[in-house]
Amino acid sequence: MVELQTLLFPARTIEEFVLDLEKLTQEIQELYCEDNIPFAIGWSGGKDSTAVLQLIWYAISALPKEKRNKVIYVVTNDTLVENPIVSAWVRKSLERMKLSAQEQEMPIQAHLTHPSVKDTFWSCLIGKGYPAPRRRFRWCTERLKIKPTDSFIREVIRKNAEVTLILGTRKAESSQRSANMAKHRECRIRDRINTNPSRPNSLVYTPIEDWRTDEVWMYLMQWENPWGNNNKDLFTMYRGATADNECPLVIDTSTPSCGDSRFGCWVCTMVNKDKSMEAMIQNDEEKEWMQPLLDIRNELDIENDREKRDFRRIYGRVELFERNVDGQISVEPIPGPYTKFWREHWLRRVLEAQTQIRKTAPPEMRDITLITPEELSEIRRIWLEEKHEFDDSLPRIYREVTGETFTDPRPGADNTLLGLDEWDILEELSNGDAMHLELMAKLLDTERQYQTKTHRSGIYNALEKCFESSSRSKEEAIRNAHEKRDLKAASAEGDVEKVKQLSWANLKFGASVEDEEE
Repeated sequence: MVELQTLLFPARTIEEFVLDLEKLTQEIQELYCEDNIPFAIGWSGGKDSTAVLQLIWYAISALPKEKRNKVIYVVTNDTLVENPIVSAWVRKSLERMKLSAQEQEMPIQAHLTHPSVKDTFWSCLIGKGYPAPRRRFRWCTERLKIKPTDSFIREVIRKNAEVTLILGTRKAESSQRSANMAKHRECRIRDRINTNPSRPNSLVYTPIEDWRTDEVWMYLMQWENPWGNNNKDLFTMYRGATADNECPLVIDTSTPSCGDSRFGCWVCTMVNKDKSMEAMIQNDEEKEWMQPLLDIRNELDIENDREKRDFRRIYGRVELFERNVDGQISVEPIPGPYTKFWREHWLRRVLEAQTQIRKTAPPEMRDITLITPEELSEIRRIWLEEKHEFDDSLPRIYREVTGETFTDPRPGADNTLLGLDEWDILEELSNGDAMHLELMAKLLDTERQYQTKTHRSGIYNALEKCFESSSRSKEEAIRNAHEKRDLKAASAEGDVEKVKQLSWANLKFGASVEDEEE
């Protein structure tokens, strides 16, 4: 990282840096005054976005009040699984920002976005059973980060026709970021301004794209924060998230920088380790209360979680893939969502961590919420309505862990015809056969769902889907998937005899040729 900065961005003198600041200030003022297109600043609370917001704030505050007539939106997204230290910092900062903007008569409006309840991390992982995110199934970024912010930006465009997005991206941040910015330079219309190919009617302005990490810290340390934050607190937070507990300004190639500290979701399994949280706990005894979060994150991040997951995809069908382990190729089912046991396990673990932290954390953090009542309600709805698990285990688990009664905010959520007693009867009748229990539960609950509808059209199709997904044992379902795969391969190769053989075998066991061809 240091080598990249040295090669691509030679160090500037203080005089050169101050001169660049003056030019940027003038550039920002001209961009602000030349039209009525509002600014939208993406602010995460980190060093780069704070430097950008501070630049914009100083530039616009230097204008006469009568010229500060264009709204500047400050957009912050909360994934609801942010590092709790950073999340608390951001929320307090937003409050200060709102007050300071009002006092200084600045046209700044701070907005906090978050994912819809159906898209939150726990609704997807504990509710639907999505496995912990991996590079091949990175379901979290779109739902937790992109959609909430994009929804806000689209609303701004709807009201104003256009918007200028101001971001704190820098080429020196990483080699990948530098390559991405070089690619986007094809859309450049002037210095530091690009069109936005992913969002029509918007421009992207990156004022500090050529800054080095040490210049970002120098600016934050030497120029007072205009909305009342103390940038030294931000510096301390980065330092605490660095393994060696040091965060000096980079003055030569041998000096490390805490600019490499990464704050993000505490549940993130896209990295090998959560180094920032580990460092916080290591460097500060007062932050040891976060250990339960790190334990959950590490428990989620295991290399092979196949035993925790269903042998079918989330829609109930077995799909096969070629697996290569040390040169040994095998055809196996693609693992699906977490099973009922493990979804309940993760719920219990999160509630246990929340309960423990509310007892052991510093007083200012004891109101922490790891999983919201709205998320719990959505998880319960998914388990009851989509998974047909009418034993309704969520309120029971909640009471066992917290000692409190779960109050579901969803109207009519407790009005159920089927419950734990009926589930226990089905378990006894199934005699330990998990697939038999699942099929009976699905059929019974599907009938219950249609009982309350005015029109029952579609019930036969719904019941048929229950049989398609749950009428075979695990072994039979996997064998059937292999036979379908072999039949398709034989058809593609033109092997008539094998097609006849496989088709006859499938007919013998009750499957039609048309079904096989699908």
